[in-house]
Amino acid sequence: MGLLYNELAQQLLLNMEQGIWHPGERLPGVRALSQQRKVSVATVLSAYRQLESLGHIEARDRSGFYMRRKPASVSAPHISSPSARPTPVTGHDMMLEMVRTSADPHVAQLGAAVPDISYMPSAAIEKAITASARQERALSNSYVAPPGYAPLRRQIARHMASFGCSVAPEEIVITNGCQEALTLALRVLTKPGDTVAVESPAYYGLLRIIDLLGLKALEIPTDPEQGMSVQALQLALENWDVKACVVIPNYNNPLGFCMPQSRRLELLNLLHKRNIPLVEDDIYGDLSHSQDRPGALKNFDKRGEVIYCSSFSKSLSPGLRLGWIVPGKYQAQVEYAKYVNNVSTSALPQLAVTRLMEGGQYERHLRDVRPRLALSVERMLDACVRHFPEGTRITRPSGGFLLWAELPEDIDTFALAQKALKEKISIAPGALFSARGKYQNFMRLSCALRENFPLEGAVATLGRLMSG
Repeated sequence: MGLLYNELAQQLLLNMEQGIWHPGERLPGVRALSQQRKVSVATVLSAYRQLESLGHIEARDRSGFYMRRKPASVSAPHISSPSARPTPVTGHDMMLEMVRTSADPHVAQLGAAVPDISYMPSAAIEKAITASARQERALSNSYVAPPGYAPLRRQIARHMASFGCSVAPEEIVITNGCQEALTLALRVLTKPGDTVAVESPAYYGLLRIIDLLGLKALEIPTDPEQGMSVQALQLALENWDVKACVVIPNYNNPLGFCMPQSRRLELLNLLHKRNIPLVEDDIYGDLSHSQDRPGALKNFDKRGEVIYCSSFSKSLSPGLRLGWIVPGKYQAQVEYAKYVNNVSTSALPQLAVTRLMEGGQYERHLRDVRPRLALSVERMLDACVRHFPEGTRITRPSGGFLLWAELPEDIDTFALAQKALKEKISIAPGALFSARGKYQNFMRLSCALRENFPLEGAVATLGRLMSG
């Protein structure tokens, strides 16, 4: 069989080079190829495994073997250089316009950071909700007061332990998504008029929270591959009275980086020395493109001064509106603020997700969706390189499903977004990601589109509008 599978592997590789299969396309099934080439199933499997080990193809759970895409050649965007002064947040109208268009089923959603439903285990979620409503009727129709449903908090604690974050179930408070978790964190750490240090570009939902609470944003230069500049933050702290710092260290929105451990420790040490609490948004942490999940800044917190926030909105379903916060030494204040804010989080989603986690379905879903997200990012990046103007710079994340593109300076992405909407395409213009409306020639793109989405045409249209 040794000679046969080597020979078959070479034939398949030649077929790929001849263009019989294109990058991202599914190869014939093992049994079908066995019959076609008149060899055993074991021979086909050995040939596929050899091509996989050489990086030519990839296996996807319950889906088969696919030809790998060659990484597109592209440079990362330049490190940001925001204003060194705290500022109120602007850009509300632009944000509301994007939210409205994200609900339009006739618009190609390249802007909203929401995966297509095909990336969600919808059938399993529906089954869990139905079973929970039937078997836990009394509880599913009741308030579950803060800190939330105890079995769910136990499952989340076990999940966090799997990536090195030792948290007791009693330390976890269930919230209505990560947005509420971030809001609660800043509400207990600040008062109106205070200054909060943020990455630049920053997640625009965080900027809206800062505005809602009457705070000021201090944007800190952020490297698209390494994260917030600790040196720039140190300089800012010497000039401004900062009450909290907020970061997204794992597969950042919008930059996509995973902060190196050395920088994480440097950041924590700086903040601890100045007694400044850190708010960690880890909503994308489970969406590594490999099966190795990065740890959290919370892993290194020995003083209870890191407030950890996350949710299942990106990894399981945005419609569940289910998140959590680990408030550290601010536990009592957060529980009280949660109760005053909306009494409790809906019981039925808590019951359903508990069922999914107890049965191992959540972890199985993550193993399945991670390589699919990696492929979706490769497809979008490849299309952008082909159709966007010369000089475009784009991030290459190792997790999540977002790209941050720096376009030539003469391209205004807010104007581009308005033109694109007329073509039924939505993007997220860069100005949304700055308190001062910076990043006029940047944009964020969401890659987690359905597999049969006409990506090539949509990206080609954006490229045409840029040059028009």
